[in-house]
Amino acid sequence: MARSIMITSGKGGVGKTTLVANLGLALARLGKRVCVVDMDLGLKNLDIAMGLENRLIYDAHDIMEGRCSLQEALVQDKRAATLYLLSVCKTISLDKIHFEDLKQILERLKEQFDLILLDCPAGIEKGFQYSMLLAEEALCVIQLDIASLMDTDRVIGILLRNQIAPIRLVINRVNPSYIQKKIQCTLKEALDYLSLDCAGILYEDPLILMGNNLGNGKMNELSRQCIEALARRLLGEKVGLPRYKEKNILQKILG
Repeated sequence: MARSIMITSGKGGVGKTTLVANLGLALARLGKRVCVVDMDLGLKNLDIAMGLENRLIYDAHDIMEGRCSLQEALVQDKRAATLYLLSVCKTISLDKIHFEDLKQILERLKEQFDLILLDCPAGIEKGFQYSMLLAEEALCVIQLDIASLMDTDRVIGILLRNQIAPIRLVINRVNPSYIQKKIQCTLKEALDYLSLDCAGILYEDPLILMGNNLGNGKMNELSRQCIEALARRLLGEKVGLPRYKEKNILQKILG
């Protein structure tokens, strides 16, 4: 049976969807069968980040209404044969999406895949609540600013009350020069504040924005190494942190 992992955060714009698209690809390239599920019930964009917007014909609601099969609703990624996308909701009213129907679809997905990544919308409304009920694990994506930390702390409390475990952090858009200049919090301050294990660190990378716009997963080599390291950690491997290009910069930041 597949592991179901929700990717969430306390606030929007921290890079959840980008992470899901790139992490799903990295896991597929490591030999896993992966389904990424866009849980945003109205403002989907995971298909755009993956370059699959023109291939997306059906969604989960079409499965529920009998207009298509599960296999017809799954969209295969262009770069990896074992990576698939399922959108829960393209344009319909949110009231037509029912949890029990989604649960049945997820159980069927678990029979076909090794990992299911649930791309949660920002906030703690319906898409988040459904994801929390469907997932066993969580990755909380944060940035090194106090608003992100405070909002994520509230989300973590909700996840803990609902017995989601493990809950791990992914620290996104880390800029070592910003940390040195005290524009961003330090990694230690963030980890101390949230008291969770860190599954991965991703550095600021302008190429990722370009990759999102083009739907081709473009990124620099350091970002690629960071994503692969995160994927390997999720699979239980002990992987060190990829080194930033500036000599000893991480030691200066952390020490």
